[in-house]
Amino acid sequence: MNRISDYTNLCDRIVTFLEQYRKDSGMDSFVVGVSGGIDSAVASTLAAHTGSPVYVLGMPIHQKPEQENLSDEHIHWLKMNYPNVRGLKYDLTNVFESFKTALGDEGVEDLPLANTRSRLRMVTLYQVAGLHRGLVVGTGNKVEDYGVGFYTKYGDGGVDIAPIADLYKSEVWELGTHLGVNPRIVTAPPTDGLWDDGRTDEEQLGASYQDLEWVMESKIFDHCDKPLEATQWVGKDLDPIQLTAIKQYHKFNTQNKHKMEPIPTFKL
Repeated sequence: MNRISDYTNLCDRIVTFLEQYRKDSGMDSFVVGVSGGIDSAVASTLAAHTGSPVYVLGMPIHQKPEQENLSDEHIHWLKMNYPNVRGLKYDLTNVFESFKTALGDEGVEDLPLANTRSRLRMVTLYQVAGLHRGLVVGTGNKVEDYGVGFYTKYGDGGVDIAPIADLYKSEVWELGTHLGVNPRIVTAPPTDGLWDDGRTDEEQLGASYQDLEWVMESKIFDHCDKPLEATQWVGKDLDPIQLTAIKQYHKFNTQNKHKMEPIPTFKL
């Protein structure tokens, strides 16, 4: 999916959006977590383009060497190319292990622990933001933030501003290339880096980003409530990959509604 014809114009618009919001908020800087993936690489580079102070953080927790190396390389590249960027690195592995020890037998399930990694990083980002009057910059894209809810509530979902959340992953890849992001980051299989086995995003989602983008852009679920009913709206020419994408999109969109909608509140 690629709806964008002029990436220079897009870059200028996002940079203006970031800087205007910073000025309006009365804050002094931007703070971005850099994972070694394309989304955080693009978000941090756009922040760097504002000319305002930018603090980019590497926060490994039992990280795969290839992920940590890409993060380190991107931070180094930003520092070399943008004098307003300061790189910081905090290895949170011991903090994470201390947290697990404190919980004892209650702290051993994989999914809650994966989310804990993300929340520890969020706490670190806001600590740095508090020290430097900074805005925490979100790194989620359109499919993750508004389609399937593929992020940690109060983890990487806890941000102040979201510069790329209306861009599909395909468009983030294109923007990354336009911005000169390391080609190894652009072509690396997307991963949230929260699992010791190194599973990719698409392995977790059960469909490719491109296919999920197709489902989201086609607005299938504006016309039906159940995933298989979508075949009646689209037609009879859907292939198995498209059908799988429809089912996976519906599954994650449904189970993650609690992330994407306002917190239910009792009203007097």
